[in-house]
Amino acid sequence: MDRSELVIATAILLFGAFLLGFLTHWLVSRLSHVSKSDLSELEAMAEALHDAEEARDAALAERIAVETRLGAQLTQAEAELRAAMDGLREARHDSEALRAELRRAGHAG
Repeated sequence: MDRSELVIATAILLFGAFLLGFLTHWLVSRLSHVSKSDLSELEAMAEALHDAEEARDAALAERIAVETRLGAQLTQAEAELRAAMDGLREARHDSEALRAELRRAGHAG
C-alpha cells in the first residue's frame, strides 16, 4: 500500500466517523425533541401538582386545627368525667352513711 492509498483510506475512515457522529447527533436530537404540546402538557401537570400541594397543605392545617380542638374537648370531657365520678363517690359515701344511721336508729328504737 503506497502513500496515496493510505491517505485515501484514512480520508474514508475519517469521513465514515464524521457520518457516524452526524447520524448519532441527528438521532439523539430527534429522539429528545420536545414539542410545544409536550411543553404545555408539562406546564399543566406542574400547575396541577402545585394545586395538589396547596390542597394538601390546607388539609394538613385543617387536620391540625381539628386535632387541637378535639384534644381540648377530650381534656374537658375527662375533667367533667372526673368531677362526676368524684360527685358519685361522695353521694355513695353519703348514702352509705345515711343507711348506717337509719339502721342504727332502727335498732335503737
